[in-house]
Amino acid sequence: MRRDEKKAVAEDIAASLDQAGAVFITDFTGLSVDAQGELRTKLREAGASYRVVKNTLTIRALEGLDFEGLEEHLSGPTGLVLTGSDPVAPAKAVKEFAKENDDRPTFRVGVVDRRTVPPSDIMKLADLPGMDSLLGSIAGALTSSVGGIAGVFNGLLRDIAYMVEEVAKKGEGQD
Repeated sequence: MRRDEKKAVAEDIAASLDQAGAVFITDFTGLSVDAQGELRTKLREAGASYRVVKNTLTIRALEGLDFEGLEEHLSGPTGLVLTGSDPVAPAKAVKEFAKENDDRPTFRVGVVDRRTVPPSDIMKLADLPGMDSLLGSIAGALTSSVGGIAGVFNGLLRDIAYMVEEVAKKGEGQD
């Protein structure tokens, strides 16, 4: 690869890293090309992308970006999982894929919201419910809360109506 091509690739990697909400650095040792293609498909479905990178070009791409300490994790076969705002779905997709493929790829390190996270924390992310599930839980909680509030108001109105009726009966009895 010529110098200008290397520079263009490094700039492209830098742009991808800078735009990503979360980045997971993986070791794909032992994965066939077909398996990598399958992983890419699963990650695309999860709203992420997978990119095999040259370590030297990635180190060059990291210069000027605010990713601390990633260089030490760039050795051997390296793949980058790049995602937007939801790091859970891609982490879950990699974890499930690895279960089916002899625990490959493996997480080396991650960056979520510009903070470095160890592989153990990425695995914890993968165990969380997805964004859709969380939003559904919140919507359910809000709906039940609104229903509860409506029940309370209905009870108050019933009690007020009962009191008005009792006062009216007492007023009729005094006349």
